[in-house]
Amino acid sequence: MNILIVDGNEKKVSEKYTKLGMKTQYEVYRDVLEELGINKISIIHPAIKDNFLPKGLSLDDFDGIAWTGSLLNIYDLTPPIIRQIELAKKLLTKKNKIFGSCWGLHVLVTAAGGKIRKNPNGLEAVVAKKIKLNDEGINHRMYKGKCKIFNAFCWHYDEAEYLPSNTKVLASNSKSKFQSIVFKKNNSSVWAVQYHPEFDPKWMAGLMAQRKKILIKEKIYNSLDEFNHQKYFFENFKNKKVKFDKKKYNDLMNTKNHTLELKNWLKYLNQK
Repeated sequence: MNILIVDGNEKKVSEKYTKLGMKTQYEVYRDVLEELGINKISIIHPAIKDNFLPKGLSLDDFDGIAWTGSLLNIYDLTPPIIRQIELAKKLLTKKNKIFGSCWGLHVLVTAAGGKIRKNPNGLEAVVAKKIKLNDEGINHRMYKGKCKIFNAFCWHYDEAEYLPSNTKVLASNSKSKFQSIVFKKNNSSVWAVQYHPEFDPKWMAGLMAQRKKILIKEKIYNSLDEFNHQKYFFENFKNKKVKFDKKKYNDLMNTKNHTLELKNWLKYLNQK
């Protein structure tokens, strides 16, 4: 199976992750897909340059497209954003199966005729809590084997204001009624989530360290002790000697469960 990863970030953002000893968002995505059995992956960077398709690479070469997160805000409509919207429009004219995480959802929704706004409920960060599947979600193949209510890693200021026609909403929570959606456009099928099934606890701990001041200022944590407690737990979640209430974060600590949406998407790609 051949997968294309579309990196949503500008170069300076990825370089900051690297300098801090973290993987970039596209590297995180690549690693998860490899762990799920994909051994042929290409990565493109439309936010970085105009000519982002390597010589000899065709958009028709892939079984599936995965779109990463990003620090961009779609309504700013800068050249790196416009290039991604135009790429999404082009992909949606083909027979593609596309999975979008967070920013990926924003780009794909915009390209298909929807609109993204700054979330009036504010920043949703680190953990999207109590995401609940509706009847559509319970019965959709994206969530086969998933609990009806679950937590997920996240970081976003924005959300969909309205969706492309014929979109089905699969999951919601108190922060956003569009936590998970699916839609078809022309011959393409889109699965998109507002959270990040590709992130893992240790990477999230690194993100928390990077954005500590924002998290405290935005009152994502009630105290510095609460922040430190969760960060330490995420950093050491594989350490059996660390005693925490693992039931509280079971759906985040269990990698197979947390990445289930991507695993189910890959099964979907196998259906010709």
